[in-house]
Amino acid sequence: MESAAPHPPSAPVLIVGAGLAGLVAAFELTQRKVPVILLDQENAANLGGQAFWSLGGLFIVNSAEQRRMGIKDSRELAMRDWMGSARFDRDEDYWPRRWAEAFVNFATDEMESYVKARGIGFLVNVGWAERGDGRAEGHGNSVPRFHLTWGTGPEVVRVFAEPVKAAEREGLVEFRFRHVVDEVIVDEKTGRAVGVRGRVLEGDESPRGVKSSRTEVGKFELFGSAVLVSSGGIGGNVDKVKAAWPVDRLGPKVPENFVVGVPAHVDGRMIDIAGGAGANIINRDRMWHYTEGLQNWDPIWPGHGIRVLPAPSSLWLDATGKRLPPFLFPGCDTLATLKHICSTGYDYTWFIADQSIVAREFALSGSEQNPDVTNKSIWQVLTQRILSSKGTIPVQNFVKHGKDFVVADNLPDLVKKMNELISSVPGAPNLDYEKIKDVLDARDGQFDNTYSKDAQAMLIHSARTYWPDKRSRISPPHRLQDTAKHGPLIAVRMNLLTRKTLGGIETNLKSNVMRADKTPFPGLYAAGEAAGFGGGGVHGYSSLEGTFLGGCIFSGRAAGRAMADEVLGVVADASKL
Repeated sequence: MESAAPHPPSAPVLIVGAGLAGLVAAFELTQRKVPVILLDQENAANLGGQAFWSLGGLFIVNSAEQRRMGIKDSRELAMRDWMGSARFDRDEDYWPRRWAEAFVNFATDEMESYVKARGIGFLVNVGWAERGDGRAEGHGNSVPRFHLTWGTGPEVVRVFAEPVKAAEREGLVEFRFRHVVDEVIVDEKTGRAVGVRGRVLEGDESPRGVKSSRTEVGKFELFGSAVLVSSGGIGGNVDKVKAAWPVDRLGPKVPENFVVGVPAHVDGRMIDIAGGAGANIINRDRMWHYTEGLQNWDPIWPGHGIRVLPAPSSLWLDATGKRLPPFLFPGCDTLATLKHICSTGYDYTWFIADQSIVAREFALSGSEQNPDVTNKSIWQVLTQRILSSKGTIPVQNFVKHGKDFVVADNLPDLVKKMNELISSVPGAPNLDYEKIKDVLDARDGQFDNTYSKDAQAMLIHSARTYWPDKRSRISPPHRLQDTAKHGPLIAVRMNLLTRKTLGGIETNLKSNVMRADKTPFPGLYAAGEAAGFGGGGVHGYSSLEGTFLGGCIFSGRAAGRAMADEVLGVVADASKL
């Protein structure tokens, strides 16, 4: 039960980080007339953080879109998939496991109605990401669950940013951009988080995502009724990624080279700052990085990488030219593939495809790489994704300008160009044409019939039973060396791409930060990637995709509602905590 007469707040809630989780929390707070100050180290152009750059995918269970596609999903199946992927096995997984159960329930019961009430719509076809490791009880999505927002990441940001900006006009919200928090202020007598201290950076009008000035022009100190840390993870700081690298699981050594999937300001500082104030930081070694990274030919931030979201037809070879083993096929099991790549001693692999596969199966991550969906152009979606023999314009640009692409009319020329591409890479092995040809001959021999003993061929045939993929996502099965019909051949060097932090600040189900002694930290909350998207690691070891934006929404919502209850004096039912 809740008390009937909440009192008005005496001080604003301080939110550190104006990304999606912070915006959702601010939305929830201002719906109940709780004042908010949002602080961010970047300028106003960066409102919404990493969500803006995203493809806008949301993990939803048993949605109207799924049912319309004939997909039979359920809470039980989604929970089994989540737990098979997470593999919780630590004492510190108590709250992450509870968050996982709560998130799957939210994704089943409330996510769809919650985001649609804000104005979000989805593409008709539901995407099938992380197709799994080949085991019913193992990692992966048993069914398509990746709901692509019509408008991609900018639309996800917009539907929460607009009401928060409206609250700003009403005097409920104040934005403090170019404010870098260096300390959480804790009251020595009560142990409560009561404010933050830090530096004010000089004005910088750089476009969104561009690395900005760090020149300090002043100090600040702010006090509030509660503090929320929603500042993101460590993916923009390659040194921190390497320092946290789990050699025991993804060894035998830390990779040397990455392309970077997030802007430079995604540095993870606030996780350590919260830890210094007394927050318990768990699962630092759990992380999510991609294996299909491209050097962006038109970069926005330093080392800017773009991920290929592949369908299953490309032939995947390691740096020496050996085929990756089952079930390490494109789009199946990201971290198992990452582990295998790291075991080879090299930081890159190869896709061998052709024009038909690239046109149909190469999607690119990021809102800016999908202008048809981002700009809500049905005509562009039809002409570029369904009817085009070349693929989307951004894909065509990467084939033409990308440093990692080579194109040839025949296999001998293709292998020659592949060797030329890596000739300047220290220690890169030279590819042997005859060995590459043997791999392609063996693969192609499995595509003369509609049946096969090859696991990848079986995957392709099975995946095409999902009719949206058959119509628009997966190329008809064919021999790669049939260049007369499907050429030219295209080889792509795939780099490791930094992205997400899966561990972080431990929180209970109210997003209230936990101390090392397992007690709640009064006044301190955490949400989004800084909290491992909830609890300090809701994903466990592996993600099912569509769960990063969803995790920001769910944990930000929990934080906003719990902080509103606290500052308004509402007493929650203990059975719901």
